[in-house]
Amino acid sequence: MKIFINILVFLAIALIVFNVTQLDYRDPFNGDSIVAFIGIAAAFCAVMILLIFKVSKRIEEETNEK
Repeated sequence: MKIFINILVFLAIALIVFNVTQLDYRDPFNGDSIVAFIGIAAAFCAVMILLIFKVSKRIEEETNEK
């Protein structure tokens, strides 16, 4: 499960990097830049959710050991 979560975090970060390359910095609120902003926001949310899940699993393991 830990490896799977790490792979998903890596893929989400790769999506953030890809979407940053798709941004048009001269006109950021038109065309494909809006899609890139949405993709960046979604991937960032995915990373945060996965990291929260990872921490919760670590806490669960520590409480089960006691």
